[in-house]
Amino acid sequence: MIRYAIDRCSLGWVLAGANDKGLCSIELGDDPDSLRSTLQSRFPDATLEQVTDNLGGILPKVIRFLDAPQSSLDLPLSIEGTGFQQRVWEALRTIPAGQTVSYAELAAKVGSPKAVRAVASACAANRLAVVIPCHRVVRSDGNLSGYRWGVDRKRALLSREAASVIAA
Repeated sequence: MIRYAIDRCSLGWVLAGANDKGLCSIELGDDPDSLRSTLQSRFPDATLEQVTDNLGGILPKVIRFLDAPQSSLDLPLSIEGTGFQQRVWEALRTIPAGQTVSYAELAAKVGSPKAVRAVASACAANRLAVVIPCHRVVRSDGNLSGYRWGVDRKRALLSREAASVIAA
């Protein structure tokens, strides 16, 4: 069972989903229907229930976090993936706000320097937008590349983080 709520945010629309262990999904998109479809495809065996209580106050916290991604999100998380994905996601969470690493640097950081494509796949499998900050990974030439939630959103998140670091 995944309970979820959808609302507008500064990056378009956001869906937050939670199971009995914690927040299991944050999806960004252009419309609520595509977010529901994405949630169902990411959790094909789950029963989904849309709620109207802002997911017990979780959704407003997620929206505040999206607006200030350098802050922390103090919510229980339900992060499921392979051992390799878990290592990549943990390494992603150590990249400070306002900084970026390349896919190759991230692969080296998780002890698999030749697994650049596998690292990119782990980033693409991330179900928790911004909480697991795969937006901080760039191509080796420093350019932005694919981001599951759109390169424009990636650029916006990195710009917010850079601005907040400068202001601090």
